[in-house]
Amino acid sequence: MSSPSSPTSAPSFSVPYVSGEGGYDTFRIPAAVTTPEGTLLAFAEARVGGSADTGDIDVVVRRSTDGGLSWGPITLVASGRGDTRGNPAPVVDPATGRLVLVTCFNGGTAEEGEIMRGEVPPEQSRRVFVQTSEDSGLSFSPPREITEAVKPAGWRWYATGPGHAVALTRGPHAGRLVVPANHSTRPEEGSADTGEEDRYYGGHALLSDDGGANWRTGFVDGDYDGEVNANESIAAELPDGRLYFTCRDQNGTAPGGRMDAYSSDGGETLDAPYAPQPTLADVPVVQGSVLAVGDAVFFSGPSNPEAREAMAVWRSDDGGRTYRKVATLSGRPAAYSDLVLVDEETVGVLYETGEAGPYESIELRRLPLRELG
Repeated sequence: MSSPSSPTSAPSFSVPYVSGEGGYDTFRIPAAVTTPEGTLLAFAEARVGGSADTGDIDVVVRRSTDGGLSWGPITLVASGRGDTRGNPAPVVDPATGRLVLVTCFNGGTAEEGEIMRGEVPPEQSRRVFVQTSEDSGLSFSPPREITEAVKPAGWRWYATGPGHAVALTRGPHAGRLVVPANHSTRPEEGSADTGEEDRYYGGHALLSDDGGANWRTGFVDGDYDGEVNANESIAAELPDGRLYFTCRDQNGTAPGGRMDAYSSDGGETLDAPYAPQPTLADVPVVQGSVLAVGDAVFFSGPSNPEAREAMAVWRSDDGGRTYRKVATLSGRPAAYSDLVLVDEETVGVLYETGEAGPYESIELRRLPLRELG
C-alpha cells in the first residue's frame, strides 16, 4: 500500500464521532469549516442523556490538520449544563481570519412543540449566541447572547442553519457574514391554531457587517400559508455575487421536500419567495447542505424520498436552477450533512450515518473534485 500522504491514496473517509463515546449518548447535527491555516473543524451537538433534540446537549468540535484523515480530541465549545445548546453555524471572517460560530439555546426541558405553542418563558425559549476563535478552533470565547438583535417579538421557535454559514467575497457587501436560519411565528389574534402547525415556520437570515460583533435580521420569508414551510436552511455565494439559499420544506402542500431562493443584495431581501426545487425531488424532508466551488454548486442529502438513507451529492452548473446526481456515498441510513472544501482538490461531506439507523456516527467522506462531474 502506498503512503497515506499521497493524495491519490488518501483514505476516502474517517469517523470523527461515534455515538456512545466521550461520555455522550449521541452525536448529531454536523457542521464543518476549513480555517485559513487549512485546519478542518467538525462541529456537532453532543447529546448527554439520549438522542432527543431536547435535553442536556453541548456543542463540541474536533480538529484535523491533515484534511480529515485523523482527528484531535473532542473539545467542548458551549456547555449545556443541563440545557440545550446546538444548531452550530460556523464561518470564517475574511477580514481577520477569525472563526465565528453562531448557535442556539433553549431550556433542557423545553420541547419544540411547547416553544411553538408559546408555553415556554422567554429565558427558557429559543435564544441565539455567538462565539469566536482566534486559534483555528483550539479555544473559543464564552457564548455572547444576540437574541434581542435578531429575534423579533412574536417569533417563537428559532434555529440557525444548521451547517456552515457564508462570508461574502464579491460585490458591495463583501465581508458580510450571512447565517441562514428559520423561525416560527404566533398565530393571528382570534385564530384557533396553536402555532405548532407546520405552516407557521418561516425562513430568514442573520447578517453581520463587522466580523460578527453586531448582528441584525436580513430577509424574512414567511407567508405562513402552508404551501411551503421554510425550515432548516443553508446558503452559497455564486460567482455573480448573488446568494443562493436552499431550504427544507417542512410538510408544505407544494410537491417535494426542498425549495430554494436567491438574493441579489447580500441577504437583505430575496429576489422572489422560496419555491420548490423539482430536480431534488428524491430528497426527503430533512436538512441538506450546499457548497459553491468555482462555477459549480453541490448539494448533499439523503436520496430516498421515503426514508433518511443513501447519502448522495448532486451538482448544478446553472447556479442551483437544476441539479443532477453525481455520487451516492452508500445505501445505509443517513440524515443531516454539511459540505466543506477540504482543499483545492477535495470536497468533504460530513454526515450522520449508521448501519441500523442514521444517528450511530458522523462520518467524513472525502470526494475528489475531478470525480464530481
